[in-house]
Amino acid sequence: MSLPGQLENLITEERNPRTNDLDLLSTSDLVARIQAEDHQLASSVQKVIPQIAQAVDLIVASLRQGGRLIYFGAGTSGRLGILDASECPPTFGVGLDLVSGYIAGGRTAVFQTVEGAEDHEELGEKDVLTAKINGNDIVCGITASGRTPYVIGALRKAKEKGARVIGVTNNEQGLKGLCDVIIAVITGPEAIAGSTRMKAGSAQKMVLNLLSSCSMVKLGKVYENLMVDLTPTSFKLKQRANAMISLLCSVPREEANQALIAANNNAKTAILMTKKKISCLQAQELLNNCKGSLRLALQD
Repeated sequence: MSLPGQLENLITEERNPRTNDLDLLSTSDLVARIQAEDHQLASSVQKVIPQIAQAVDLIVASLRQGGRLIYFGAGTSGRLGILDASECPPTFGVGLDLVSGYIAGGRTAVFQTVEGAEDHEELGEKDVLTAKINGNDIVCGITASGRTPYVIGALRKAKEKGARVIGVTNNEQGLKGLCDVIIAVITGPEAIAGSTRMKAGSAQKMVLNLLSSCSMVKLGKVYENLMVDLTPTSFKLKQRANAMISLLCSVPREEANQALIAANNNAKTAILMTKKKISCLQAQELLNNCKGSLRLALQD
């Protein structure tokens, strides 16, 4: 049974026949029933691997030409975009503005609901102008329904400014005609009807993880499966950097730590200094010549 009105054709708004007795279940059965709905998410994302890969190639092309990746969303979708963007600098050592996120309602909406902000295309258009998006950039709109006015306004304005445009949605017909690539992850009716913070949101998080992480791998921010471009700004990250240097260079942790200090807390530089027995300046120059790729620098 679908909800009435303009949402009636959206699968994310339908009632889920497997969960129509939630309020009658014991706590254990309630948790199990809702969690069972999440089992399908990985396979749902797997079905759109070709679209995700296409989007990654577009992101990499944009970032290589000096552009930025910018997310736009409302509610949960907007918060997920901001979350993904905020984790890129410490994980991959990129600048704060390389990956960023905008949410309908602005900063306040990150922490609490701003009612009605998502209903206005002009607010999305305004945020695109605020972000000064241009033809080098790539924009990703995130909307479970595929019909959120704020996101549609942002995507249209971004396209008008010459940016490449990606759409992440959970409905088959969402964002049609607006994007260079549409990633439609069909997660079906929610355990609680219309609560797209659940399956739809979880699937969106999986997709955003893939978009940013795979793009950074392609850009040389990862060596083997190690985050060699991390920014060691905390005890945990310094320990992680030391562990990588020790592992890759086959040296004791203390020597790895000394190399990291000598390399001004840059793990890649420290690895090159240790492996090739060169100075910090020489290691930095080598990395620059190899466009930041540790693999190419080690082969040089």
